[in-house]
Amino acid sequence: MKTNTWHKGWLALLAALLPFVAAVAWSQPDRLDKPEGLAVAAFSALKAGAQLPENWKPLGVSNSVPRTRYTLASDGGVTVIKAEANASASGLSRDIRVNLAEYPVFKWRWKVSNVLKASDINTKEGDDYPARVYVMFDYPLEKLSFGDRTKLRMARALHDPNLPAATLCYVWDGKAAAGTIVPSSYTNLMRMIVVESGVSRVNRWLEVERDVAADFRAAFGLQSSDDIPPVSAVAIATDMDNTGEVATAFFGDISFNKQKVSK
Repeated sequence: MKTNTWHKGWLALLAALLPFVAAVAWSQPDRLDKPEGLAVAAFSALKAGAQLPENWKPLGVSNSVPRTRYTLASDGGVTVIKAEANASASGLSRDIRVNLAEYPVFKWRWKVSNVLKASDINTKEGDDYPARVYVMFDYPLEKLSFGDRTKLRMARALHDPNLPAATLCYVWDGKAAAGTIVPSSYTNLMRMIVVESGVSRVNRWLEVERDVAADFRAAFGLQSSDDIPPVSAVAIATDMDNTGEVATAFFGDISFNKQKVSK
């Protein structure tokens, strides 16, 4: 039976993998192909105040943890996702298969109202961020260590057969320097990548472009010639359940592109 729960504290592996149970449900994605790119989220084409798009699924927590509130809101005349968190944790995700050889550049816009005082990228207790963007991969099991392979097989048997075997988590952190790449405090199958850090650009819209294949190689120690598995899902989240703090974040359109589009 499929679960929709969001957990951050299982024994090592599940704590980080269960957030993505709903993300990899493998419904047919609403692919919006364009010559220059593939739209993952076209929030700007929607109406502020409308229902969230159906292909973005809510990722909940246990009943004891409040959920972050996600709404379609207007910011500067553009419709975006507004995330409001108060000691809460949840996210939104969509399943979409992307070949990075064709669409190597991952692009999104985000803005945060504040960074967290108690966040710490190296501890489970500090594993909260005003904004996260996850990219999950269909990574071959045979490339995992025996221990990770065993844990993942157990997780898939107990919860969902499509749990991702590798994940990049891009975060806006308050302390760790931009460019920091570390394993998740919960599992070695996830790498945390600090994209933005500190308060200098809080309350400003930032446009981010990442070479996901290069990030995957750097994060997991692969050679430049190694093939990168296809993307299986993307998720966004604002979570405060560990630190108990308050934050508001905004997420704009998300896409994979054939080449960099920013000047």
